Amino acid sequence: MNKTALDAMLDSHPCYNEGAHRRYARMHLPVAPKCNIQCNYCNRRYDCCNESRPGVTSEVLSPGQALEKVREVAEKIPQLSVVAVAGPGDPLANEETFESLKLVTGEFPDLTLCISTNGLMLPRYAERLHGLGVRFVTVTINAIDPEISEKIYSSVTWERSRLTGREAAERLLENQLEGIRRCVELGMLIKANVVLMPGINDAHIPGMVKELKRMGVYIVNILPLIPVEGTRFSDRRAPTSEERRNLMDLCSLDARMMRHCRQCRADAIGLLDDDRSGEFYTPPECGSGCGPIRPDAPRADSAILDDEIRIAVASKDGTTVDYGFGNAPSFRIYASDGRTARYLRTEKADTWGEVYGDAHARHILSTVESLDDCRAVVVREIGDRPYAELAARGVSVTVFEGDAETAVREAALSVMDDCMK
Repeated sequence: MNKTALDAMLDSHPCYNEGAHRRYARMHLPVAPKCNIQCNYCNRRYDCCNESRPGVTSEVLSPGQALEKVREVAEKIPQLSVVAVAGPGDPLANEETFESLKLVTGEFPDLTLCISTNGLMLPRYAERLHGLGVRFVTVTINAIDPEISEKIYSSVTWERSRLTGREAAERLLENQLEGIRRCVELGMLIKANVVLMPGINDAHIPGMVKELKRMGVYIVNILPLIPVEGTRFSDRRAPTSEERRNLMDLCSLDARMMRHCRQCRADAIGLLDDDRSGEFYTPPECGSGCGPIRPDAPRADSAILDDEIRIAVASKDGTTVDYGFGNAPSFRIYASDGRTARYLRTEKADTWGEVYGDAHARHILSTVESLDDCRAVVVREIGDRPYAELAARGVSVTVFEGDAETAVREAALSVMDDCMK
């Protein structure tokens, strides 16, 4: 693609060009539920119509459903110029992203394609994205110093391994920078999203912006931290408008700043200042309502579909993975096909026994046996004894902190991957 064609795309891209956001509409396809990192500020609540922030959506679509929705939106919103995949997980962790982009560009070649990613898989998929016609890539990069990054990310899933601490921070950063470099070499325009977290990366951002500009990043978007319930950063303060504005003013000396961001949902549709996603949403017949599955939800039919796997989660509140295996008062049992998490029942556990000796061994065995219909267990922590008992029964163990439904989907996908080896 020549520069003239790219400039024409830029003229009608509402995020990369402030002058376009009042005239052109964008559409986010929520086809990517799986995520490969856990940020300390992120809690992807899927079924929520009352929140507007990245990672939130009222539905997750298949590629075919996404194409059908593009048809509907293109007919009703003629100023639609951009179709993007921005979640609710990470687009590059989901094959459905590529399938959706291929379907859309095949039928709507004049629409501009865009993705937003954490960058972990960008080195691997930059050329594939370019081949599909993607010319705009947003990378969320919050630090270029691993010492700072490890304060921001709980874990990174890389090559089937769960990395934490400095190792996770270094892997993520190395891939982000290499991915940006490859995209720039391919002639793609990069927008860097940076979440401003007072006391963590605020002093680091100006130097980082200067380096990103040197690498060829086209525009930088400094976003305010949104403290979200159920995350490690739920109690941290958000930056003030003045703090954010002053930082953007300072960074604008080195790079182009995006100042019109609306921190869009993963299913946003319409102009940046006039989201119309609700017009195109068809609520499911189950009427599950807003937010994650509630702790007091009625017990569902325990039968599962052929492509579903039972997952046990050590969760007291039904929202987060908040207990270790040995001290969990109960386990919530879900059925998942890797895309959805469907609550089935709650299994009570006896937590009044001794924490050592024969009584403890009996408690562990009893708990393991109560979960005998599950293929995987998700816990915040686990000891050697229960881990060995579960492994002997062929039960996969995932150690996870964060959103319970996200953990369920990722555990199901892990089991499916193991079965395909």
